[in-house]
Amino acid sequence: MVAGPGEGIHGEFKELQDALLNTSSVEQFLHEMAVLAARLVGSGLSCGMTMQSDGRPETVACSDPVAARVDQVQYELDNGPCLHAMRAGHLVRIDDTQDKALWPEFERRAASHGVRSCLALPLYADGQSVGALNLYAREASAFGAVQAQRAEDFAENASGAMTLAMRLASRADLIDQLRSTLASRTVIDQALGVIMAREHCTQSRAFAILRSASQNSNVKLRDIASAIVTSVSGEPPQPPPAFQDS
Repeated sequence: MVAGPGEGIHGEFKELQDALLNTSSVEQFLHEMAVLAARLVGSGLSCGMTMQSDGRPETVACSDPVAARVDQVQYELDNGPCLHAMRAGHLVRIDDTQDKALWPEFERRAASHGVRSCLALPLYADGQSVGALNLYAREASAFGAVQAQRAEDFAENASGAMTLAMRLASRADLIDQLRSTLASRTVIDQALGVIMAREHCTQSRAFAILRSASQNSNVKLRDIASAIVTSVSGEPPQPPPAFQDS
């Protein structure tokens, strides 16, 4: 069924509301937001969510490993669409990374990860910019007027939901949960490397295998990943650098 005028906006707000009410942590809520954005804005998209503490950006949630990788390229270069959207407070779009028109080195490296177009939007909590919603597509010019409007509507609703989530969580709890999010991403990345080596497959296929194992066994993705890494190394995965409180 095709959504009528305004129906899509109300539908995505309802899904964000449900995610906020049905998740037990800010960490899980951010992950649900990233997955929802990738699905609702367009087809075949990847989504990363950037937040910062003590001036350092980090990807605290992503719909798949591609988003995390392309986000990380921007942190290494200290430029790119997500950082500009977060710092300047407005939408940034790259129609084709092969043009290398805005940030040549970022666009070159993004293209090497299979990303042809990007859309980044600022995220707010309590009226302050706290991060960015980063959308990546494998096709050029994937973010036309319709997709951009969907993304802006989603970012607006997501910002409201984030404000409420952060108000519900104490500051100490929020920092702890962001640390947990970064630790989860590190463990999952390590497990993906193991699966890719064992199965001789791509990163996307390895992520699908890991997610399927999690769903079939009803065990959290991070716990499955930790077990895989431990089985190979003989010791639990090492934690990432501490998330700095400001």
